[in-house]
Amino acid sequence: MEYEGEFRYDRKCNGKGYDESGNIIYELINGNGKVKEYNNNGKLVFEGEYLNYKKNGKGKEYDYNGTLEFEGEYLNGKKNGYGEEYYYDGKIKFEGEYLNDKKNGKGKENYYDGKLIFEGEYLNDKKNGKGKEYYSNSELKFEELFLDRYKKNGKGKEYDYDDKLKFEGEYLNCEKNGHGNEYWSNGSLRFEGEYLNDKRNGKGKEYYYDGKLRFEGEYINGKRKGYEHDDNGKLGFLGKYLNILRKEN
Repeated sequence: MEYEGEFRYDRKCNGKGYDESGNIIYELINGNGKVKEYNNNGKLVFEGEYLNYKKNGKGKEYDYNGTLEFEGEYLNGKKNGYGEEYYYDGKIKFEGEYLNDKKNGKGKENYYDGKLIFEGEYLNDKKNGKGKEYYSNSELKFEELFLDRYKKNGKGKEYDYDDKLKFEGEYLNCEKNGHGNEYWSNGSLRFEGEYLNDKRNGKGKEYYYDGKLRFEGEYINGKRKGYEHDDNGKLGFLGKYLNILRKEN
């Protein structure tokens, strides 16, 4: 027997629940108390506190194999407050704040090996607000603003795999849009100018690795139009670039 007692509105109300060995595992009084729920295969799917027939207070959820998936706080049957999600081996996948079953507020996501992927703000299960992304070696990848999960919007900074700044500027829907600066691996300025749809568009300047000016002029979809300088800073070319992609070296 799994449950013995009264029902109200098709819900367990006053009674006791039993495990497969007949041991009492929970008791409800007017729909309140600590409970354990099982699936059709006898696997535990939830254990925690009930108030007015709903999950209220601390509780734990399990997958169909009985492996812990979530542990945290509930209100009116939904995740509300602090909670933690887990990988199947018990390592923390996410920890942070929930509202109405969704991630809302501050939180952290981890790689499978426990290293941090992201820390920042969420809204309706998506990254929204200030945040930081990390590479798998724990070096910083991106910081500043997110909107609608992985869409970066507003001012932001990108870093290479060695935690060196490679870009800072403005984004729209995860693409560079507006003013921005690119940097060489030694920290010196590589490019400064305007972007549109993730490409250099508008006025801009390129620099050599040692900081000397290389190019000054305008870009259209990443293509140059203007003046190029040699590595001594002297004009090496005067004229227009037509349908020639900008050089990366």
